[in-house]
Amino acid sequence: MPVVATTPFSDQKPGTSGLRKKVVVFQQPHYVENFLQSIFDSLDGREGQTLVIGGDGRFHNREVIQIAIRMAAANGFGRVIVGRGGLLSTPAASNLIRKTKSFGGVILSASHNPGGPDGDFGVKYNAGNGGPAPESLTDRIFARTREISSYRIEDAPDCDLDRVGSAACGAMKCEIVDPVADYQALMEKLFDFDAIAALFKSGFTIRFDGMSAITGPYAHAILEKALGAGAGSVINGTPLPDFGGHHPDPNLVHAKDLFDLMMSDKAPDFGAASDGDGDRNLIIGRGQFVTPSDSVAMLAANAHLAPAYAGGIAGVARSMPTSAAADRVAQKLGVKCYETPTGWKFFGTLLDAGLATICGEESAGTGSNHVREKDGLWAVLLWLNIIAKRRQSVKDIVAEHWRTYGRNYYSRHDYEEIDSDAASRLMQALRDRLPRLKGDALAGKTVANADDFAYLDPVDGSEAKAQGVRILFEDGSRIVYRLSGTGTVGATLRIYVERYEPDPTRQFLETQQALADLIKAASDVADVAKRTGRNAPSVIT
Repeated sequence: MPVVATTPFSDQKPGTSGLRKKVVVFQQPHYVENFLQSIFDSLDGREGQTLVIGGDGRFHNREVIQIAIRMAAANGFGRVIVGRGGLLSTPAASNLIRKTKSFGGVILSASHNPGGPDGDFGVKYNAGNGGPAPESLTDRIFARTREISSYRIEDAPDCDLDRVGSAACGAMKCEIVDPVADYQALMEKLFDFDAIAALFKSGFTIRFDGMSAITGPYAHAILEKALGAGAGSVINGTPLPDFGGHHPDPNLVHAKDLFDLMMSDKAPDFGAASDGDGDRNLIIGRGQFVTPSDSVAMLAANAHLAPAYAGGIAGVARSMPTSAAADRVAQKLGVKCYETPTGWKFFGTLLDAGLATICGEESAGTGSNHVREKDGLWAVLLWLNIIAKRRQSVKDIVAEHWRTYGRNYYSRHDYEEIDSDAASRLMQALRDRLPRLKGDALAGKTVANADDFAYLDPVDGSEAKAQGVRILFEDGSRIVYRLSGTGTVGATLRIYVERYEPDPTRQFLETQQALADLIKAASDVADVAKRTGRNAPSVIT
């Protein structure tokens, strides 16, 4: 168990999504080891405990898995549980931590970011509840990265990652497990697999795009084998180090082929996709795209049709930038809807306290109290369970929902890899302007209020400030500005635009057309073109 000298290295505070950098950064001598040791040094009571380790299979995954195993052994863990091949989707890792009552888990992923030698890599730590590390822990990890001078690593051969079974790494037990089995068993408890299988047997068709990422093996095992979807229903189902050249983000830009198929006369009944680490989802019916915000609301409204939620839900939670569609469902169900900052840790607190059951984000992350991460395949299976019970198309379910609750026209405009200083100045200028916006007329609407969203956690009393600038209109429309931390180069400015339409005769406009005046106002108010040098967003969803 040698101790190897190193030097402080970190220039980025790891958030709940962990530390994300380019692969070449993680390939620097001692870089991975320093960060892992900083995590382990920040964990009190780890001696003799169990640690789950897995990743999404992106480039450099297997190498870091081996390092993590040997370092866990040197740092006193009694057992590690590793997905075969070093693979575990993020929701499957969360489930495995919870099921085995493990101390925590190390998850290797950069989520929906590109892979390959020139792509991105990431390392994050999940706590014993299966959810992302709380801020108090990530603060400790960051502080440790600034002062670390050595790391511990066992002098042992690599573990055989491709054979299920147990081996020793020093004094520690290394257990290789089927990455799919425990997750599939959980899904079988949550959903009516008999009803979904009968749906497929009746001729219902599906196209699921695994995007050459982690969800492919799970989709093959559950959709095709367990539920009987036809062979070939899952495409791009083998995880590849570079995701087959795909950008593994299930949105309408990077999953355009699926969208085009679902809008064609050759469309199957249902289309779906998941992202690099399996925690996001894309839902498209034949001729009908379902926005992530609408999907959260529709899943909450129909969750009672699945066995796990037949007794009703305790509450709904959505991130602040997510549309208010879920709020109207919660109101009708007589439960509370919580508006939180972006970040699954805020949902985790509510889930642990039993205050919420269904949670979701506009960025295509949806989940429930079954794990403490968002879960792409879970969302797909709940949609299939709902369709199997209602025997309606996605298009009909969406139309009926809008007639009942009204439609929230909604769009997100991303300006990616812009200069970080310019992005910060733009946000500060908006904050400085907030007091003068109230009462102004923008896009023919009156501003009711403008603020910088702050959140007081109803469970632990913690506060989160400066979570995004909001312009709220009297008719329920909104413009939201927020900087995202999920990229590895520059900054990403996200602008969210929302308009509520209760009139059923006006609920079938094209989204960008329905929002055109608000989109222009959002760009003008923030001086986006002048401050970023961009005349158009990189991605529109």
